Amino acid sequence: MGDHNLVYVTIGSRDEALALARAVVEARLAACGNVLPGMTSVYRWQGAIEEGDEAVLILKTRSALLERLIAFVKDRHGYACPCVVALPIIAGNPAFLSWIDSETEHP
Repeated sequence: MGDHNLVYVTIGSRDEALALARAVVEARLAACGNVLPGMTSVYRWQGAIEEGDEAVLILKTRSALLERLIAFVKDRHGYACPCVVALPIIAGNPAFLSWIDSETEHP
Protein backbone atom coordinates (compact mmCIF):
# COMPACT_ATOMS: atom_id res chain seq x y z
CA MET A 1 0.00 0.00 0.00
CA GLY A 2 1.06 3.64 -0.23
CA ASP A 3 1.50 3.75 -4.00
CA HIS A 4 -1.86 5.45 -4.60
CA ASN A 5 -3.26 8.93 -4.08
CA LEU A 6 -6.44 10.96 -4.09
CA VAL A 7 -5.92 14.28 -5.84
CA TYR A 8 -8.22 17.08 -4.66
CA VAL A 9 -8.95 19.85 -7.17
CA THR A 10 -11.26 22.84 -6.85
CA ILE A 11 -12.62 24.29 -10.06
CA GLY A 12 -15.10 26.95 -11.20
CA SER A 13 -18.05 24.78 -12.23
CA ARG A 14 -19.46 21.29 -12.57
CA ASP A 15 -19.07 21.43 -16.35
CA GLU A 16 -15.40 22.40 -16.08
CA ALA A 17 -14.84 19.62 -13.54
CA LEU A 18 -16.51 17.04 -15.79
CA ALA A 19 -14.45 18.10 -18.82
CA LEU A 20 -11.22 17.97 -16.82
CA ALA A 21 -12.13 14.59 -15.31
CA ARG A 22 -12.78 13.15 -18.77
CA ALA A 23 -9.47 14.51 -20.10
CA VAL A 24 -7.48 13.11 -17.17
CA VAL A 25 -9.10 9.67 -17.41
CA GLU A 26 -8.69 9.60 -21.20
CA ALA A 27 -4.99 10.40 -20.73
CA ARG A 28 -4.80 7.47 -18.24
CA LEU A 29 -3.34 9.78 -15.58
CA ALA A 30 -6.16 8.79 -13.21
CA ALA A 31 -8.49 5.82 -13.09
CA CYS A 32 -11.49 7.82 -11.96
CA GLY A 33 -12.71 11.32 -11.25
CA ASN A 34 -15.54 12.19 -8.87
CA VAL A 35 -17.26 15.55 -9.41
CA LEU A 36 -18.93 17.12 -6.40
CA PRO A 37 -20.89 20.20 -7.50
CA GLY A 38 -22.20 22.97 -5.33
CA MET A 39 -19.34 23.91 -3.01
CA THR A 40 -18.88 27.46 -1.73
CA SER A 41 -15.32 28.58 -0.99
CA VAL A 42 -14.24 31.47 1.23
CA TYR A 43 -10.62 32.45 0.70
CA ARG A 44 -8.13 35.30 0.69
CA TRP A 45 -6.94 36.35 -2.79
CA GLN A 46 -4.75 39.34 -3.56
CA GLY A 47 -5.44 40.90 -0.16
CA ALA A 48 -9.22 40.56 -0.17
CA ILE A 49 -11.61 38.00 1.31
CA GLU A 50 -13.47 36.35 -1.57
CA GLU A 51 -16.40 33.94 -1.73
CA GLY A 52 -17.42 31.89 -4.72
CA ASP A 53 -19.24 28.82 -5.94
CA GLU A 54 -17.03 25.98 -7.13
CA ALA A 55 -17.02 22.27 -7.75
CA VAL A 56 -14.65 19.66 -6.33
CA LEU A 57 -12.92 17.07 -8.46
CA ILE A 58 -11.36 14.07 -6.71
CA LEU A 59 -9.04 11.93 -8.84
CA LYS A 60 -7.70 8.46 -8.03
CA THR A 61 -4.22 7.73 -9.31
CA ARG A 62 -0.85 6.13 -8.69
CA SER A 63 1.91 8.05 -6.90
CA ALA A 64 4.22 7.58 -9.89
CA LEU A 65 1.87 9.74 -12.01
CA LEU A 66 1.47 12.66 -9.60
CA GLU A 67 3.89 15.10 -11.21
CA ARG A 68 2.43 14.55 -14.67
CA LEU A 69 -1.14 14.67 -13.37
CA ILE A 70 -0.58 17.93 -11.48
CA ALA A 71 1.05 19.52 -14.54
CA PHE A 72 -1.80 18.27 -16.77
CA VAL A 73 -4.44 19.76 -14.46
CA LYS A 74 -2.60 23.08 -14.11
CA ASP A 75 -2.25 23.40 -17.90
CA ARG A 76 -6.01 22.94 -18.40
CA HIS A 77 -7.32 24.80 -15.37
CA GLY A 78 -8.85 28.27 -15.62
CA TYR A 79 -7.42 29.62 -12.34
CA ALA A 80 -4.11 31.44 -12.02
CA CYS A 81 -3.28 29.38 -8.92
CA PRO A 82 -5.47 26.25 -8.84
CA CYS A 83 -5.82 24.06 -5.78
CA VAL A 84 -4.34 20.70 -6.83
CA VAL A 85 -3.18 18.67 -3.83
CA ALA A 86 -2.42 14.98 -3.40
CA LEU A 87 -3.38 12.92 -0.38
CA PRO A 88 -1.82 9.49 0.10
CA ILE A 89 -4.05 6.45 0.31
CA ILE A 90 -2.57 4.55 3.23
CA ALA A 91 -4.93 1.58 3.04
CA GLY A 92 -7.88 0.40 1.00
CA ASN A 93 -9.66 -2.40 -0.78
CA PRO A 94 -6.84 -4.28 -2.54
CA ALA A 95 -9.07 -5.04 -5.54
CA PHE A 96 -9.90 -1.32 -5.94
CA LEU A 97 -6.25 -0.29 -5.69
CA SER A 98 -5.38 -2.93 -8.27
CA TRP A 99 -8.07 -1.48 -10.53
CA ILE A 100 -6.42 1.97 -10.23
CA ASP A 101 -3.16 0.31 -11.33
CA SER A 102 -4.75 -1.37 -14.33
CA GLU A 103 -6.55 1.77 -15.53
CA THR A 104 -3.62 4.19 -15.37
CA GLU A 105 -0.63 4.56 -17.64
CA HIS A 106 2.43 2.45 -16.96
CA PRO A 107 5.93 3.17 -18.27
